[in-house]
Amino acid sequence: MKATLAILTIGVVPVSEVLPLLTEHVSEQQITHFSLLGKLSREEVMEDYAVGEGEDPLATLLSDGKLAHVSRQKIERALQGVIEVLDNQDYDVILLMSTAPVKGLSARNAILLEPMRIIPPLVASIVDGHQVGVIVPVEELLDNQTVKWAALEHTPLYALANPFWDSEAKLIAAGQELIDRGADVLMLDCLGFHQRHRDLLQKALDVPVLPSNVLMARLASELLV
Repeated sequence: MKATLAILTIGVVPVSEVLPLLTEHVSEQQITHFSLLGKLSREEVMEDYAVGEGEDPLATLLSDGKLAHVSRQKIERALQGVIEVLDNQDYDVILLMSTAPVKGLSARNAILLEPMRIIPPLVASIVDGHQVGVIVPVEELLDNQTVKWAALEHTPLYALANPFWDSEAKLIAAGQELIDRGADVLMLDCLGFHQRHRDLLQKALDVPVLPSNVLMARLASELLV
């Protein structure tokens, strides 16, 4: 029986960019993409997921190409509901394509891959004491970074560049800023970054670059063999 993969995203994520990494081992017909908010209008999203009293805001990209702040708690509940449906549909692997700080998700049968749980310790083991510079897409995500990268031996440095609306020059400038401040490994901490951005930085700056989505896609592809 052929292994099947469900890719689950919160908002708009360019899933097509990681498909070549996944289809090295399985056909595209075995991969299905589900987006919680990606096909909804901004009005529909805010009607169901607006930040309520005592809830934490979560930044996500909507179908209008702009960021929205939604309730992390409501998103977690909705994601868990989708995961349970996918689990009952007998998917072998569920890949959460999001670096958002969501918690408490679980699957009974499928292997659930969560970047927030997997990427930080994986990167810590890869860099092994090197100074990491993290490129973050929006300023709103900086508050979550300290806890996220606690496993690193050295406190990471941060710079801003967005894969959706910033230029290549802006991305290179962000990478150069981090190197000038002492970074010798760059981390692209947004699933909108992909191999093209990694190759651009490595060629321009001659420094190792780790994109979150490539790491997750490689791991998922190994589980689909």
